[in-house]
Amino acid sequence: MAASASPLHPYWPRHLKLDNYVPNDYPTWHILAGLFSATGVVVGTTWLLSGPTAIVPLGIWRRLSLCWFAVCGFIHLVIEGWFSLYSKELLGDQAFLSQLWKEYSKGDSRYILNDNFMICMETITAFLWGPLSICAVVAFLRQHPARFILQLVISVGQIYGDVLYFLTEYRDGFQHSELGHPLYFWFYFVFLNALWMLLPGILVLDSVQQLMHAQSMVDVKATKMKSKQK
Repeated sequence: MAASASPLHPYWPRHLKLDNYVPNDYPTWHILAGLFSATGVVVGTTWLLSGPTAIVPLGIWRRLSLCWFAVCGFIHLVIEGWFSLYSKELLGDQAFLSQLWKEYSKGDSRYILNDNFMICMETITAFLWGPLSICAVVAFLRQHPARFILQLVISVGQIYGDVLYFLTEYRDGFQHSELGHPLYFWFYFVFLNALWMLLPGILVLDSVQQLMHAQSMVDVKATKMKSKQK
């Protein structure tokens, strides 16, 4: 009796049958270099522009937070937007962004399985948090009064989506990746997604402090006005 053939794809669980799968033309290092180079350009450009274009001088921390929101806008709108629009064609498509998603799916095969949760979550992320992230950058540069509200709403939304992302895979028994693999599991699945819990968590605390301070100032002013009226 002949031994069963090995799957012709790199995804987990290994019994998946992916008839339309076409292997990537680009090697892993090429895809990662392209992604991180583009991200570096976004960070560098935002850092350079956030100095002279801001209405009031921004500190290092605030400029770094603007770089983060610019990166979020780029990743949400461009990369996750691509997934939202072309999720059904990823397996057989050889466009760079499709190959990026096929590479990332080695850490979470739900992305190439047309998983309903992934499509809904990434669509919301792309077309809601993406534009709002760009709005947040502009709001801080223009000193718009809604800037910390935007920061709070975006960050809470990102954390919520990430919690659901991790919990749904936990309930599935981490079956969509090679558990413990240093690149696919720990870097792609755990580290890259954990960033969208850690950094938004810091920004939530920052927003709460700023909004509490603003509310305290309003309360003090209202108390003084009431005292004068007596």
